[in-house]
Amino acid sequence: MKPRFIIINIITILSIISCINQNKNNVNSKNSTKIIKQQKIEKIELTERTRGTNRSVVYTPNLITARLNGDSTQTAMSLSEWENISRQAETLDLSKISNLQSPTTGRYTDRALAATIIITSNGITYTSATFDSGIPPKELEALYNTLQNPKEKQKKPLK
Repeated sequence: MKPRFIIINIITILSIISCINQNKNNVNSKNSTKIIKQQKIEKIELTERTRGTNRSVVYTPNLITARLNGDSTQTAMSLSEWENISRQAETLDLSKISNLQSPTTGRYTDRALAATIIITSNGITYTSATFDSGIPPKELEALYNTLQNPKEKQKKPLK
């Protein structure tokens, strides 16, 4: 009777230890997933180019800098606008934006500006594949539309 009791206790103890370690691994994997998803977006740039036109808009947490053919203007950006833009960027898998396929090819013959989105996150710069201005890849569409919105408001430039 005693040997059976000892064996049952040993099996029970090993099972409990195994379950505890398994729970710790699950908690650790959940924490690492959260860390990966917490990207700190530092800067987003939208460039649009063709022969004769070079347009660039840089978005930072408190400033929008727009350049058109060498002329530059700066506009203050509200915290809520930056949070909206950075939230859109955080939903992307930044390591894959350089491989996204453009739905159209008008930029090859100057029918459209060639557009690129450049995102700086945690000190690393990610550049999207080039696409026709106004017609981004499906994965970048929400961010592109959000980036276009502040420009359309025509805020007063900073002096």
